[in-house]
Amino acid sequence: MKGSLNVLVDNIGSITDSRNMAAETHKEIGPSTSRRPVIELARIGAFSALVAVGTILSNGLFGVPLPPPLTEITVAPAFYMAIAVLFSRKVSFWSTFIGSAVGETVNVLFFGGVPAAFIVTYVPGIILARAPETLIIHKFRQSTTRVLAMAMVVATIFETLVFFVIDWFVYSFTTFYCTPPCSSAGLTGGFLLASFDFATMIDVVWIPVSLSLVVAARRAYNRSFFD
Repeated sequence: MKGSLNVLVDNIGSITDSRNMAAETHKEIGPSTSRRPVIELARIGAFSALVAVGTILSNGLFGVPLPPPLTEITVAPAFYMAIAVLFSRKVSFWSTFIGSAVGETVNVLFFGGVPAAFIVTYVPGIILARAPETLIIHKFRQSTTRVLAMAMVVATIFETLVFFVIDWFVYSFTTFYCTPPCSSAGLTGGFLLASFDFATMIDVVWIPVSLSLVVAARRAYNRSFFD
């Protein structure tokens, strides 16, 4: 009875004494509400930079050539999935939105090895694919480890499908990705070309890393969330 009263065990590494949790709740309520927007803005700025750096840190940057779309396997998913668990929806969504946009812009302009015009589809595409991922993961952040991991898989599937749908449309109806003279690939050809985007599912390899970051943060600060 005493153990169940005083100890709350989280499945992804958080072991928090109930008295500490009460103190934590008091600390979260205590500060003036006028300070909260400033704190959230600071967090968005810091984590946007982290996601941007993670987006830039790709296999291409380290000189490991892979065929498209694997030319950009980045570290960023490990960061923004962990942020989505630990922080508020606002912080995780906007950090991923801004950081992905900045990081992908740098990739296209400096490291991508693609025409600068591709920024027109690459940047909106990565925003549409990644930012909603955080909402999916955040929804299940209080679930068991297994459910949370599955939510991260679902989020990665969502990301992959967004990339696929965008590229299917572009390949099928435009000549944006080819060098003139060329013609649009049509629905079937576009589907085949865009199907390489399904390799984006390789991002699931970052799920254990993300969960490890969550565990490390929770144990270091003895709290489950940082809202």
